[in-house]
Amino acid sequence: MTLWHLGVAIECVQGDITQQADMAAIVNAANGALLPGGGVAGAIHRAAGPGLAQECRPLAPIRPGEAVLTGGHRLPNAHVIHCLGPVYGVDEPAPALLASCYRKALILCERHGAESVAFPAISTGIFGYPLAPAARIAVETVLATLPACPSVKRVRFVLFGAADLACYEQVLNEWKSGN
Repeated sequence: MTLWHLGVAIECVQGDITQQADMAAIVNAANGALLPGGGVAGAIHRAAGPGLAQECRPLAPIRPGEAVLTGGHRLPNAHVIHCLGPVYGVDEPAPALLASCYRKALILCERHGAESVAFPAISTGIFGYPLAPAARIAVETVLATLPACPSVKRVRFVLFGAADLACYEQVLNEWKSGN
């Protein structure tokens, strides 16, 4: 599904975040130490190779809501943006911290000339953020931040499962219907 907003394509696809060769940047749902782990972080570190962990080392630790940028290493993307989303029920205010991840990632894209970026569903895995509210925060924050990022022309939400994809598509359709 693709929605156009301010000349920017907002896409939702089911797939693997490490296989988005047409994106300048991908976003890592990172841990605070920026180390390889499970889920998205593990997949990105495995695909990028050991150079990514070496580049991340001096940038760590990061706090919930923060984002840092590295090179893509062996990934087909020029950049990886590492965002630490909130652990649901622990890191508060969770909605503001989650929104900060998306906002800061887009600002890093703008600052580094990345015209396209692919996001996973930050914090919805092991960090336990419920999918529907996380999807709303993601979509609303991206749409609200785009006016400050005129060089960003394409944003893709890459969802692992079909239920996640359906949830994000529903949020985009609701936004489209309301505007």
